[in-house]
Amino acid sequence: MKRRTFLSNAMAAALLAKNGISMADEIQGSGVERIPRVSNAGTMRGEMLYRDLGATGVQVSVIGMGGSHLGQAKVEEDLAIRLIHEGLDRGINFLDNSWDYNEGRSEARVGKALSQGGYREKAFVMTKLDGRTKEVAANQIDTSLKRLKVDHIDLLQHHEILRYEDPDRIFNEGGAMEAVVAAKQAGKLRFIGFTGHKDPHIHLHMLDVAKDHGFHFDTVQMPINIMDAHFRSFSQLVVPRALEEKIGVLGMKSFGSGIILKSGAVEPMDCLHYSLNIPLSVLITGIDKKEVLDQAFAAVKSFVPMNEAQLVRLISKSKEAAMSGRYELFKTTSHFDTTARHPDWLGSDSPDVQKLAPELPG
Repeated sequence: MKRRTFLSNAMAAALLAKNGISMADEIQGSGVERIPRVSNAGTMRGEMLYRDLGATGVQVSVIGMGGSHLGQAKVEEDLAIRLIHEGLDRGINFLDNSWDYNEGRSEARVGKALSQGGYREKAFVMTKLDGRTKEVAANQIDTSLKRLKVDHIDLLQHHEILRYEDPDRIFNEGGAMEAVVAAKQAGKLRFIGFTGHKDPHIHLHMLDVAKDHGFHFDTVQMPINIMDAHFRSFSQLVVPRALEEKIGVLGMKSFGSGIILKSGAVEPMDCLHYSLNIPLSVLITGIDKKEVLDQAFAAVKSFVPMNEAQLVRLISKSKEAAMSGRYELFKTTSHFDTTARHPDWLGSDSPDVQKLAPELPG
């Protein structure tokens, strides 16, 4: 292992020297020192690595199976169920989902898979809700429980915190957090988190608003990918805050729905290894075929924590393509903002807002 590290560092230094750049200069100018990284890959059991989920006391597989891909119309239901079962049998225990994925088909397919052969006991089940009001959120929670065929959800997350007003809507009187906390007290869920993909500063604002309300999130989900290192970086800005507050980090969009690979700058293993090198608890990745499932296990097997020099060498591949955010469309466009296309999922304004402003502007 030490010889591999030495050779990798030597190759990186030689490449930089050829271009008249010292390793120290490259490290200093890369921002890599602001990107947290693991010193230990995790605990290997069988084919899978496991890491702690923040301060929850739960260990989860470092690979999570994305629910969106499993519910796509192009993926046959039988194939989706087989992929879930194989993933769970081989050591993946974290299943991602959302109330809004594929008009409920994603949750329903996972529910069918979990209801067979005792697979529920192997799975840590996460799903998300869009509702911003207490009433809408409560209804979405109950719908998710029915689709997933479970008596409780292990982790429920507020989905798509994309707008600066989202935290206030959730935490204000009559907001979604009241329904989520009530559901936890009723035993319908265990842990609470939030997700978003637009801007790291909105994540930081959500954490600030939670702190103002005396609330501590168990998890936070965000884009963790090789291009994020250079542009509106969640890795640099949000991950350190989450680690400081002992919040479990859930990574997503390591391939940017395949768009990052279209840049031609990086290969799939580059993307997976960069994300695994961040001190996240789980990297959620879309799996819609056996080859992609096998690729995720191969990434885990071949992953070795990187030092600064190795990380600089890796992220330098994507620097030129990443700077404008062109390949991270979830940050720079509304293409992936599903709640923007379906504002009804969020619910209306709270009664207090309606009382203060009974007429819509314009």
